[in-house]
Amino acid sequence: MDIRGIMNCLPHRYPFLLIDRVEELRPKKRIVGYKNVTMNEPFFQGHFPGVPIMPGVLIIEAMAQAGAVLFLHDLAERDSKLVYFTGIDKARFRRAVVPGDRLRLTVEVIKLRTRTCKMRGRAEVDGELAAEANILSALVDRTG
Repeated sequence: MDIRGIMNCLPHRYPFLLIDRVEELRPKKRIVGYKNVTMNEPFFQGHFPGVPIMPGVLIIEAMAQAGAVLFLHDLAERDSKLVYFTGIDKARFRRAVVPGDRLRLTVEVIKLRTRTCKMRGRAEVDGELAAEANILSALVDRTG
């Protein structure tokens, strides 16, 4: 799935769309996507000047967005829904993510219900674990 397909699933837009491509999608099971991290990211201006490091919360957000694509992909009424990030468990950060890295995001479903989902996310750079977390999300009606 290219960026257009991702943008058809998610309402996020620049500068907060944190997935560039989906390489694998097994409905209701697993998704593998990528975020190409460049020096042009707006957060690098302040995190940290002279030592640019992608904030850990944004790595988790990228995993959550990949999970939202997985959650919404086969949903017929996805244009009228949003996926809210409702919780995070067991988050660990193992490696800094810097400009030039390609962040590989793997998210697998642990428990899927009609309106909620618990997923396990991993973010890797060149096969090395950068971050991992369990992510909880809820499907809600889009208003306004």
